[in-house]
Amino acid sequence: MPSVIASIIVVGATLVVWSLLAEKFERWRFTAPVVVVVAGVVVGLTVRDSVGETLNTHAALRAAEITLAVLLFVDAADVRGGMLGRHPGAVLRVLLVGLPLSLGFAVAVGAWLLPGVGWPLLLVIACVVVPSDFAPAQAILRDRRLPERVRDVLNVEGGYNDGVVSPVFLFALVLAGHATDDRSPGDALGTAGPSALKAVLVGLALGAVLGFLVNRAESAGFMNAQAKRLVLVAAPFLAYGCAVGIGGNGFVASFLCGLVFHAVRRTDETHREMQLIDDVGFLFGVVMWFVFGTTAVFALWGGVDWKLVVFCVAALTVVRIVPVVLSLVGSGVPVREGLLIGWLGPRGTTSIVFGLLAFNELDRDEDSVIVLTVLVVAVLGSVALHGLGSPVTARKYRQV
Repeated sequence: MPSVIASIIVVGATLVVWSLLAEKFERWRFTAPVVVVVAGVVVGLTVRDSVGETLNTHAALRAAEITLAVLLFVDAADVRGGMLGRHPGAVLRVLLVGLPLSLGFAVAVGAWLLPGVGWPLLLVIACVVVPSDFAPAQAILRDRRLPERVRDVLNVEGGYNDGVVSPVFLFALVLAGHATDDRSPGDALGTAGPSALKAVLVGLALGAVLGFLVNRAESAGFMNAQAKRLVLVAAPFLAYGCAVGIGGNGFVASFLCGLVFHAVRRTDETHREMQLIDDVGFLFGVVMWFVFGTTAVFALWGGVDWKLVVFCVAALTVVRIVPVVLSLVGSGVPVREGLLIGWLGPRGTTSIVFGLLAFNELDRDEDSVIVLTVLVVAVLGSVALHGLGSPVTARKYRQV
């Protein structure tokens, strides 16, 4: 218990320091997640022996799921410029062609570098390292040295790709988690399918009902500004709880709830109404980054196999860049911009939560350790490549 209290104090103190110096930290490219990771590493050095045991608990599993549910809802409900942004054709190509190709490419590279790892676990790992997330590198989306189309595609893709990957992750996790039972993909689909279907039904229905009710209540003058913000905070928790209550998947339901709510809710004040849930999601994400910092100490303390490092480098570069460029062939997007979209895909909170869920759910200790190590190396590598390297990329792009 003392370590929990100490962790709460450290997270709170770190957020206070970051808040007081936010403008300077932003100019130095030190985002809140990066600062909190450093604090997590410091705490991790003092509680290293108990990190694995703490992560492998039901409470940790629920906390990770709820965090992902909130973040998925925020991503789906807060896409600017329409549901698919201002360049829907390019977005759909990246999501529906580039993303599946990246998952397959990651599995293939993993099979080559890690021949002793079965394909179900490789698919779990691919789902951890492939989705992009801009929490550690928000400056990319605001950097006007980059083409507007590139920033728009990256923004929408970052909002949706984790929701698209989630069902694949659930399927792979069921199969990999019961590898000792010699389960077939059909068996895994039979387990994950009903859960996903219940989540889909809950998410679609709840998003539509909430959007309709908010529209009607607003037109009748029943809601004030605070109430509109609170509804959006309640929505992901309601979707998660309803789905889990009937045996469905909570974070898939939350993603679809946000997606449909965004489609049904017709307003020009979406950004203002999303401010509170944005802050809640930010705080939840900060906690996950702190956990990631402590996890990094646990995962890297005994050293890392060079093959895992090579895999992570590939996952952050060619595994994403090649599929993205191929998916945009014939779309009218110049190859130069396609390369930028492929290169500027940071990994963040989604990878952390997927990795922690996999660590918690996988039956075999060696599988859990592999996933956790890949997670840590990939995200730390992304912080360096994308968080610190994106300004250089933007400057070089303008100079060419």
